[in-house]
Formats: sequence, C-alpha cells, structure tokens
Amino acid sequence: MLLAIDTSAGTSVAVVDPATGEARSTRGTEDSRRHAEVVGPFLAEVLTEAGITPAEVTAVVAGMGPGPFTGLRVGIAAARTFAAARAVPFLPLVSHDAVAADQAQPGPFVVLTDARRREVYWSAYDETGTRVAGPGLAKPADLDDAIRASRPDAVGWDRVTALSVPAWRLGALAADRLASGGPFAQDTPLYLRDPDVTMPGAPKRVKQ
Repeated sequence: MLLAIDTSAGTSVAVVDPATGEARSTRGTEDSRRHAEVVGPFLAEVLTEAGITPAEVTAVVAGMGPGPFTGLRVGIAAARTFAAARAVPFLPLVSHDAVAADQAQPGPFVVLTDARRREVYWSAYDETGTRVAGPGLAKPADLDDAIRASRPDAVGWDRVTALSVPAWRLGALAADRLASGGPFAQDTPLYLRDPDVTMPGAPKRVKQ
C-alpha cells in the first residue's frame, strides 16, 4: 500500500492501493495552522481504517509544495521519517499536480494555493492536466504578468483555488508513475521563498 501525505495547504493523509490507484482511507482538514497537531493522528487513523499495519506500507508519497515553510516541512518530515523507519521508497511529487488531477476542466487552467503574506502559489496546466508552467509565487495583482512571463498564451485560463491538496490524488499519481515508469519530482521542498527565520550575523563589537 502507498501512504500519501501533503501539508502544503491544509493537511491531508491517505492510504492508496498501488494496483488500482484507489483510496483505501483518507483524512484531511483545510486548517492551515494545525499541521503538526493533526498529521500524527491522521496517520494512525488512515492505517487503522484501511486495515493495514505500518509494515504493509510499500512506499510513502509526499507533496513537496509549493507551500509555506512551517506547514510544508511538517508533512515532508513525517513522510521521510515513516519511509526511513520502514525502509521503503520516498516518492516526492509537486502538490499542485494532485489538485490538477482532481479537476475536470474542458481547457487549460491555473491552480492557486495560499502562500500567505498576501501572495499566491500558482501552476499552469494544459487541457490534458499536464503542468506547463510553474510552480511560481506572485502577488494577486501581478499574477497575470507572472504567468504570461512563463507561458505567453495563458490568457483567460480558468483559475482553480485549492484550500487543501488531496493526498489520495498524490497517491494515485504515484501509483500511475510507478506503473508507467514516469518521473517523480526532485526531493527538494518548494518553498519558493526564504524562511522567516535566518541565522544571526556576527555579534557587534562593544565599544569600551
């Protein structure tokens, strides 16, 4: 079984059958402030509901963002820790790809998630649901220009705003790529900005 975790927006955890891509159990919340509080209980609940033990998890899928630093790292850390503890593969995917896979858009569209600081994360997808630009970061007033800078024809594309990312869709995408030999994302979190906390500089000299 695949265990999928995403905390790029809200928190979502799922167990997915790798043979069919179907969800065996899911848990999720759109609350973007309680990742660390809920991810542990969600993990325990999806395993219990799916009727499996941790030993039956064959790989762990993680949404790598884009997402704010504090929340995103909670899910990635949980996924990496579980995978390391069970000695199973860690499978990274771009979180927006799961949102795109959950859409039934007749044409190209743009996925948006909250980046805080009055900014949004964006990714552009063609009519097949394939990402053609992004992920990127922009203020809403600059969004059109930012998208067109990467994709000049992205004019009038529908916008899809997601409050959370469905982990079961991440798991289904992973199952499909495992079966087809398709590529996974790089094992690098997509924060797209520096964290608020930085290392302090050298102490200032005190004049006597």
